[in-house]
Amino acid sequence: SALPPGNADGESGDTGTETGNASPPGAVRNRRCPTLDSAPSEFEIAPEGVGRTMTAQAAQASPSPYIVSPVYDWLFFLLPPVLALALGIAIADTPLTKQAIYIPLFGSVTAAGIAIAVFIHAHLVIVFFRSHGNENIAQLYPFRFLVAPILLYAAMVWSTWAIITISVISTLWDVYHSGLQTFGFSRIYDRKLGNHPEAGRRLDWWLNHLLYAGPILAGATLMDHAKEFNAFNEVGATFFTAIPAYLEGNQRYFTWAVLALGSAFLAYYLFAQWRFHRQGHQVSWLKVYLLTSTGLTSIYTWGFNSFGEAFFIMNFFHALQYFGIVWATENRNMMRMFRVDNLRLGKPITLVVFLGVALAYGCFVEWMDTDLQWLWAATIAVSIMHFWYDGFIWSVSKQQV
Repeated sequence: SALPPGNADGESGDTGTETGNASPPGAVRNRRCPTLDSAPSEFEIAPEGVGRTMTAQAAQASPSPYIVSPVYDWLFFLLPPVLALALGIAIADTPLTKQAIYIPLFGSVTAAGIAIAVFIHAHLVIVFFRSHGNENIAQLYPFRFLVAPILLYAAMVWSTWAIITISVISTLWDVYHSGLQTFGFSRIYDRKLGNHPEAGRRLDWWLNHLLYAGPILAGATLMDHAKEFNAFNEVGATFFTAIPAYLEGNQRYFTWAVLALGSAFLAYYLFAQWRFHRQGHQVSWLKVYLLTSTGLTSIYTWGFNSFGEAFFIMNFFHALQYFGIVWATENRNMMRMFRVDNLRLGKPITLVVFLGVALAYGCFVEWMDTDLQWLWAATIAVSIMHFWYDGFIWSVSKQQV
């Protein structure tokens, strides 16, 4: 069992039952395990012996602390934040980011701008290889996978209010979803060492949001996110169009609040980890490294954006990690889907088709005319479905990862 996009335990706390009852093209842009007698909840420190009173299944450590393998993990999960930061710094103030070039179908764009835009949209669409392309997953949620997208798309085609509202929600949901991808990885790395599935879960959840969304609220890129509300000008919703000005005028208060609450929480988080360690909890240094490197990258880019490449950096490593996740979990299923599982070159062929489909969709989104509401609505639906599906199709408790 392997991987945790979004949140390995359910982004929305979903129980896994089907209830039957949710970025704009240019935007750059988890199930809880059964409670055991010793399972801590919320911010509670694990009781004494938490590492010794688990069931055999919950306590059994993996032979390897890695999700896939050392090389694969470092290449696609652990190193991307730092690599993306280095790449963003390297291309800043170069022709790749400053010099517009004319590309047929795309118009005048910068090389870095079009590359990251295509990559972002490409990673959004590959969730469907798991949600709809994996029969074991697809049969679990028929309403969500078949009916909900149709209803959402119809609403956006029919109503300008709906399409604008959902496009803004998509931008905000992206921030929430992106933080939970790292949370999912951290929980899997903890599980690999045989730690209790509930020990520190809520603390990790809050820490990842603090490290990802905190620098946005307190830093230089807040207005880049808030300006999405200006789209409500099209429907005359002055209440929402006033939000960017309000945030800009009060940003210093958000900064001080994040700094004060964030510092207090980080101190408590370190204390909690020390308590867990004394109670038998095995520290995953891979998890520690991932959280630290991602957090520092987030603070430096979202918070200061010194080189002006915050969106490139954060979206590049997030998308790269996601491609790594989907390929590691779904490559065999995709081989069967493409009818090449019995061919000697079946895996390379599958990889080419997988990447080709994803990148073709990314190019299509950047090429299409956003004035065509029926096309714009389709791309927003893909974004929203990606964020939503990612929250429940990778479940530890249901043995889906």
